Amino acid sequence: MAELKLPDLGDNVASAVVVGVLIKEGDTVAAGQPVLELETDKAVMEAPASEGGTVSKVMVKAGDEVKSGQVIALLGGAVVSGAAEQGSKGPPPPAPVAPAPVPVPAAPAKPVLVAAPAGQRRLIPAAPSVRRLAREMGINLMEVMGSGPAHRISESDLKRYASSEAPVPVSAAPQPPSSLAATLPDFAKFGPVRREAMSGIRRATVRAMTQAWSTIPMVTQFDRADITEIEAQRKRINPRAEKRGAKLTMTAVLLKIAAAALKQFPRFNASIDTATSEVIFKEYINIGVAVDTPTGLLVPVIRDVDKKGVIALSAELGETAAKARDRKLTPEEMQGASFTISNLGGIGGTGFTPIVNWPEVAIMGVSRSSMEPVWNAEKGVFEPRNIMPFSLSYDHRLIDGADAARFCRFVAEMLEEPVLLGFEG
Repeated sequence: MAELKLPDLGDNVASAVVVGVLIKEGDTVAAGQPVLELETDKAVMEAPASEGGTVSKVMVKAGDEVKSGQVIALLGGAVVSGAAEQGSKGPPPPAPVAPAPVPVPAAPAKPVLVAAPAGQRRLIPAAPSVRRLAREMGINLMEVMGSGPAHRISESDLKRYASSEAPVPVSAAPQPPSSLAATLPDFAKFGPVRREAMSGIRRATVRAMTQAWSTIPMVTQFDRADITEIEAQRKRINPRAEKRGAKLTMTAVLLKIAAAALKQFPRFNASIDTATSEVIFKEYINIGVAVDTPTGLLVPVIRDVDKKGVIALSAELGETAAKARDRKLTPEEMQGASFTISNLGGIGGTGFTPIVNWPEVAIMGVSRSSMEPVWNAEKGVFEPRNIMPFSLSYDHRLIDGADAARFCRFVAEMLEEPVLLGFEG
């Protein structure tokens, strides 16, 4: 007699839509066996059973929206409890608590649900010290909208709230920026129109890009690299890679060079914790690679890039990109990046300004290379050279322009003198 619950959907994945139920009452399932097909904002995936048993009741159906930890089935003839009745509506709510003022736990490890006006609930992201100060000041955190990432509440937010003459309670969920909430005109007055629902991936892109644009003061540094020599080497080595089932691409080379640059400039491999005024330096190098798919942009993550060779990275990159296009990536395969590369060279363009993928602090954009005449001072002649333009967008709160320029120069030097990678990488 047990409740079969939906596993963790992953960071920044609030919910998923059931597109297929793979079990029915009376079936016997084993731990790890797929029981649901889910579509998240980022991928279509299968949800495995956390334990085995006989299915006595299925709590969800195709089309339902489900969340991590939600009861999706009962095993072993368990009686449907009040908590399980919430299966199709969301995870079981915590025990009822009195309306404001709200007693807040002294030191919760994560944001917790507290009582909200009119019976509504929302996540309250705030550090223990902020919660303690709110209690001392007699402030109900439910009435405060934080100014930090994901509306995280800081001490300054509390002081600003306390000094306001007419505080306005926030709604149960963070409101979109006014630019998104503005009422659109009736376009049908001007001619025929049609409406098309956004895909889950596009909705996720809207949220992520809006948050990044409103949170991060971004600057973009542009540079160019002479890739004549490294491109010739790539073509010479590619047959060896093909024997191992891989295709040696410039993106794989850039992964290795970016890993070396992140070691040289650790501030680019960090995140900002505005709640504690700290910089979190990551001692791992996981790089996200933007993949263009028929349903939208996906960013799978290549882990421990600094510990892998270029041919191994090429093989992994090819497999991961194929999974992205087939929408077979799991949430775990799109989490944990500390830096991102977006290579549009295969499509074209001479430059672009990629948006930093929060909570990362930098992203590299690569455009199409072209043959250009470059002056050779020693020979006194122009020579045709393969020049690749690239850009680096960065969070100016943590990274200064001079550091960004040095980062780009490091990348360019590694591309122009591949032998240096053996020393620096």
